[in-house]
Formats: sequence, structure tokens, C-alpha cells
Amino acid sequence: MQRDLNVTDLELVEKVKSGDRRSFSELVKRHQRSVLRLSLRFVKDMDAAEDVTQEAFIKAYEKMHSFEGRASFKSWLFQIAVNTARNKLREWKRNTVDIDDVHLAVDAEAETTLVHTSVADLLHKEVEKLPIKQKTALVLRVYEDLSFNEIADIMECPYDTAKANYRHALLKLRQTFETQAELKNWTEDVGGFFTEMNLKYAEAEG
Repeated sequence: MQRDLNVTDLELVEKVKSGDRRSFSELVKRHQRSVLRLSLRFVKDMDAAEDVTQEAFIKAYEKMHSFEGRASFKSWLFQIAVNTARNKLREWKRNTVDIDDVHLAVDAEAETTLVHTSVADLLHKEVEKLPIKQKTALVLRVYEDLSFNEIADIMECPYDTAKANYRHALLKLRQTFETQAELKNWTEDVGGFFTEMNLKYAEAEG
């Protein structure tokens, strides 16, 4: 199948529903990297992330006829991937891994969009401590740059709940840095962190 970037995801979905499996291959090509990146943020391990990605696409194919186009295909696919990743974490939890202690993988490039690289490691550790819903909202908003409407669709919750989870995550991060004097002094010296954090918190409050 020759790639045609002018064909929308929704048009490809309709072709898949009509039995065109090649159109699903095109959807996979378009979204596999972003789904893999998202999965990595939750399960950390590349092999596990690849398993989540493959399982998410299989589920998407099997459920394609239930997709009604109320949200974008990407949001619908991300919802499946997030749920699949969380199920993977629950499996690990049954093997004595606490779901709230599971490491959240964040690549260096994404980190620089939120804070100066000098505090990236500290931020990384604090994000790990967030409850899973707050982690999810933060990842989708900050690292995937999705709207709160899209985040609400993916998390299967009301708009206000998605925004609240994001706001609570930012508040916890800001409070941590502001209440630890050595961190506050260091981040003020290198610059950038509090300006970014306050801007994003203001966005969540708006």
C-alpha cells in the first residue's frame, strides 16, 4: 500500500472496518512510535513497552468496529495503550511491585521541555512518587502535549477530573521543590525551573 499522508486516520479507520487490513498497517506506521514512547513512560523496560505496544494495536484492531470517532483515533489508541500499560503494572503489583513505586521513564528530550536539565534527575524522582492517575495526566499533558479534552478521553474521566489530576501533580512537584531549601537554592541558581512550574500551574488553574 503506497503511503498517502492526505488520507486521514478516520478515513483509514473506515477502510479497516470495510475489511482493508492494509489500512490498519498504515495506522500502525503512523502511531507506533508515539505509542511505544508513551508505553515506555509507564513500564520503563523496552521489551515490556514493546509488548504493551503490540497488545494495544491488537486490541485496537479487534475493537475497531466500536470506534465511533467521538475522539481522535490517536486519543482512542492512547486510551487503549494506557489501560494496557496499567494492566501490566497491576500484574507486576501482584508479584509484590507497588504500582505507585513503579519507575516512570522519561527521556531527556522530554524533560527539557519542563525543566532545566540540571534538575531533571530530581524531577524524575519526584514524578515517580505521584499516584498513577496524576502521573498519567502529567505525562499526557507535559510530555505528549495533549489537550485536557484528549486527556479526559484517554483517562475515561470528566474534563475537570483530568485537569485536577494534572494540577495536583504539579502542585506536589512545586511544593517539594519549594519546601526543600537546598533544592530551591540550586534550581534558582541554574534558573528556569520555577518560572516553568509556575506557568504550567497557572495554566492548570485557568
